[in-house]
Amino acid sequence: MNRMTKQLSTTLLLVLTITWVIGQSGRTPAPAKNGMVVSSNYLGSEAGIQILKKGGNAVDAAVATAFALAVTLPSAGNIGGGGFLVYHGADGDKTCFNFREKAPAKATETMYLNQDGELIKGSNHFGTLSVGVPGTVAGLWKAHQKYGKLPWKDLVQPAIDLAEKGHPASWRDQPFLKRLQEQKDKLYEGSRKAFLKNGNTLYEPGENFKQSDLAATLKRIQKDGRDGFYKGKTAKIFTKFMKKHDGLITKKDLEEYEADEQEVIHGTYRGYDVYGMSPPSSGGVAVVEMLNILEGYNLKEIGHNSALYLHLLTEAMRAAFADRAEHLGDPRFNPNMPLKELTSKDHAAKIRRSIDWYAATESDSSKFNQVIFEESEETTHFSVVDAEGNAVSMTYTLEYSYGSGITVDGAGFLLNNEMGDFNPIPGTTTRTGLIGTKPNLIAPGKRMLSSMSPMIVAKDGKPVVVVGSPGGRTIINTSLQVILNVIDHGMDIAQAIEAGRIHHQWLPDVTRFEKFTISPDTKRLYEMMGHEIQYRNTMGRAMGIYIDHENGLLYGGADSRSFDGKAVGY
Repeated sequence: MNRMTKQLSTTLLLVLTITWVIGQSGRTPAPAKNGMVVSSNYLGSEAGIQILKKGGNAVDAAVATAFALAVTLPSAGNIGGGGFLVYHGADGDKTCFNFREKAPAKATETMYLNQDGELIKGSNHFGTLSVGVPGTVAGLWKAHQKYGKLPWKDLVQPAIDLAEKGHPASWRDQPFLKRLQEQKDKLYEGSRKAFLKNGNTLYEPGENFKQSDLAATLKRIQKDGRDGFYKGKTAKIFTKFMKKHDGLITKKDLEEYEADEQEVIHGTYRGYDVYGMSPPSSGGVAVVEMLNILEGYNLKEIGHNSALYLHLLTEAMRAAFADRAEHLGDPRFNPNMPLKELTSKDHAAKIRRSIDWYAATESDSSKFNQVIFEESEETTHFSVVDAEGNAVSMTYTLEYSYGSGITVDGAGFLLNNEMGDFNPIPGTTTRTGLIGTKPNLIAPGKRMLSSMSPMIVAKDGKPVVVVGSPGGRTIINTSLQVILNVIDHGMDIAQAIEAGRIHHQWLPDVTRFEKFTISPDTKRLYEMMGHEIQYRNTMGRAMGIYIDHENGLLYGGADSRSFDGKAVGY
């Protein structure tokens, strides 16, 4: 073998090794025997897998992945935001953790309105008044305290290494960096310091990107756990920054924040058990309600994405989103939400009787006389399964892409703008999609309603499918369609995720289709039933795992709609 042949052979071996380590992204699922992590950034997935290889369990790997994504996926990964975690143990134990952000104590119902009762444009989405009290660190800490196996410090270390030693800058961050270059407001000075070289020069894709302030913050979290964020030096830097820029979050808001462990939402579908997040997530309730409605139809025989199939999906979506708008919010402020009724087979049967097989129902905008938020589609989800079969489905977010765009100067982490997920105006419903309900009006200490839908499907007491997605209100329908694709249409997890998707949310009364999802003939038949169509490029970026108990294998599917997403297993 000559020198050139040896070099080519070595290069090929390196490429094959890298490919195996990184795993899958696309239509073919990645197989593994011992553990799987699927996330929107390959470095996050790898951080989780390394924890599994060291003997950690699914919760340990989830903690490591979440902290790693706070470094490598600044658009959505976070310690300055919040989210939800659904857990299903191999022993049948099921629970969920709510670490959604809260409104500060000084927040008021009309804080974004002018003297005429009109919304001050952008006030609930931009600036420090848009920031809710972050929950991510408290949520990860609480989950680890109950289920963690490895020491907390070991789980935070991969994120510290990525922040301190650096990681390759991503192409996907370039638009944000360019906008940041042009942003001269002093409010964003911390972001310029954190994300631009010398506060003004772009990191080129592939260039090593270090975050020293974030590394220091992560070290305090590593040392002191929850208190390393909500108390001590980090809290002092945070609250000083908020005061300087007229924000509402105080030292007391941080000290008093707690994540909640809650009962999961449970439903059944064709012999499977379906588990989702309970409110203030609306996802678990809505997915179970839609599955109950659709269980009355032979969807396999009707055919995937046929005109009739899409019509029935649309009607189920319409009904669930109407119920969502009327009933759901933070359970501490809405103790009488009819969750059992909404997730019951009887409620679904009543809705099903109202559905015409060949004609669209009209969404009545006069049903509620209030206004609801518009949710951003920038969130991130990851799924984890360990060697024992324990499963974690976790979704967390900053709200908008890169949240508020505001980085706490000296602490290195981006802040959410989740206050925009509350109903800003107690008022009017319109056919353009302004909807709302009293359950989601602003109140001190209240958590805002969310569409995040981490889901786990089980069979005979064991997890089978672990899935979720970003995408604002499209999250709910993305999770639904992936589950249907596996159970009704026999797709593997990658095919189920890659398949074209639709979305209807009651108002506006229009169905959004991904481009190239349906043929012109199907489109014509669907429109003849009375539906209006709008096209968009993509919806959601689902991350899922299928557990093949018969053959002892895990299959990971990372949505190719995600730029850096990968399924990594071993």
